Amino acid sequence: MTLSTAYWCVLVAALLPYVWTVIAKSRGPRYDNRDPRAWLARQDDPRVQRANAAQLNAFEAFPAFAAGVILAHLAGVADARIALLAVVFVAARVLHGVFYVAGIATARSMAWFIGIGCSVALLAQAALAVR
Repeated sequence: MTLSTAYWCVLVAALLPYVWTVIAKSRGPRYDNRDPRAWLARQDDPRVQRANAAQLNAFEAFPAFAAGVILAHLAGVADARIALLAVVFVAARVLHGVFYVAGIATARSMAWFIGIGCSVALLAQAALAVR
């Protein structure tokens, strides 16, 4: 795997929240684009609520991951290691969203821990590389 793999993963991770956004807004009664946040807040369909929560969580997870990839690269961490952690992060985050929407809480939490672990590993690798 090359560094470009990790960069593609950053792009995928940046777009991933919008997958859950589309799922949240495509369920339930007719979507109201004039006030999307209030519309989502009024929905009582658990899948809509969970898809929206997956969207928010994906947005929250992205900055640390992107920073980790960038800092690890700047610090000279091996490209293959960065790429592997990036691929695992994206896979974990995709599964996190799938499990979130499906309401499979334990698997969702495990996927979350794997994803955050990748971000922490990238940041720690960067910190260790510049000592």
